[in-house]
Order: sequence, then C-alpha cells, then structure tokens
Amino acid sequence: MDKSGHYIYCIISTRQERNFGPIGVGGGEKGGAEVLTIGYEDLSMVVSNHLPVKLLASRENMIAHEKVIEEVMKEFDSVLPVRFGTIAASTDEIRNLLDRRCVEFKNLLRNMDHKVELGVRGTWKNMEIIFKEIAEENKEIRKAKEAIQNAGDKNNIRAKVKVGKLVEGALVRKKEAEQELIVDALRKIAVDHKLNKTAGDEMFINASFLVDKGWEKEFDNAMDDLSEKYEDRIKFAYSGPMPVFNFANIVIYPEDWEK
Repeated sequence: MDKSGHYIYCIISTRQERNFGPIGVGGGEKGGAEVLTIGYEDLSMVVSNHLPVKLLASRENMIAHEKVIEEVMKEFDSVLPVRFGTIAASTDEIRNLLDRRCVEFKNLLRNMDHKVELGVRGTWKNMEIIFKEIAEENKEIRKAKEAIQNAGDKNNIRAKVKVGKLVEGALVRKKEAEQELIVDALRKIAVDHKLNKTAGDEMFINASFLVDKGWEKEFDNAMDDLSEKYEDRIKFAYSGPMPVFNFANIVIYPEDWEK
C-alpha cells in the first residue's frame, strides 16, 4: 500500500488521470512538486506527493496552494478547494474518503459549477469627514462633547471616555449602513455573498461574492459604477476571479481518515 503521503489542493469531477506539472508546494530547489490526480469513480483529488507531516503555514506555501487551485480552474468549471495544510497518509485513504463523502462532494460540485469568487473591499478616503458626519448625525455625541467643554479637570477624562465609546459605537453602525448600500448594489448580480472581518477604522466592507462566470462582466460594470459614484468618498479594492474559498472550502479532519 502507498505510504508516501499526499498533500491535497482541491476536488474535481473527472474519471481521467491528470498531471498539472511541477507547480505544487514543497518542491525544493528543483521547483514545485508534481501535481496530479487520485480518483475514485468520477471524483478526483488534486494532490502532490508530501510526507505525512504538518506543512509550514508560510506565505510561500499558502500562495502555492492557491496557485494550484487557480491552475485547475482553467480547465474545470467546478472546483472544490480543500483547506490549506490537508495531508493524506496514502492513496487508499484518499479513495476511501472520496467513497464515503461522494454524495456531499458531488452536491457541492453541482452547486459550485461554473461559479467563481470575487472579492470587494471598501475603505473611506477621508476619516475626518466620516467622524464629522458621525458627530452631526448623533445628538448624544454632540451633547457629550459639549459636556467636555463645560466640565472641570476632575470630570474631563470621564467625559472623553464616554465620547470615545459613543463614537466607536456610531462608527460600527455607520460601517454597517454603508456596507449594506454596497451589498445592495451587487447582490442582484451574485448567487451568494459573505461578509468578512474588516481591519481598522477606514475599512467598512470586506465581502466575498459568489458569481456565475456568465455574469462576471455585469459585476465588473457594477463595480465601475460604484467606483464612479463614490469616487470622492471610497477607495475600492476588487479582486478575482478566485477559487470559491468562502463558499466551499472543504475541511477534512484527522478522524475522517480513520473511519
């Protein structure tokens, strides 16, 4: 029985054996590891040989993982990404897992057929304007600021802390409101969307959209319209097409191999 170990990138629907070339993780000085398929009936996992030991979560390895999946996407309309760092101890383990979870994988492949993920991030260009709007829109914040001006040294710190908490809460609500405006403009073009965490005060949206490949141009046009509409207010970062990591990122736990 094969005990060499295999690093797993994604799952595709095919009966044919495929070799995608030396593009995999951990190839060493001679380039990437050879990426090929291991199949069971009409399902296949895209893999490269790798010792059954934990893979270092380095930027280089993560990029290589994504690049392999993107390469597979060039030939297959439906691709299920597998979580970074997943390693099988043998070929038999892979085929047994494909057998046990075949219904799940086939349903997901059907749902993700001819679809890609597009990413949208939006950051405010001028935070002074945003904080000014928050103060103008929030009566309680205005009163708290007035209290600071009228307070003595003893109460000044307490009043400033109160204003800070009020502004923080108002900023969250403002992010949610403007985030919804952008999502509303794009959701009619997308099959699904997910909101991811934002970073810092400036970023108010970090979203992933699942889009049919036939609608990519319409999505591009909608992003152009948003960029023009909010040119003075928002800087957009638009990425894709990408593998559907946020909508079908397969997780295989150690106990799954043992069944």
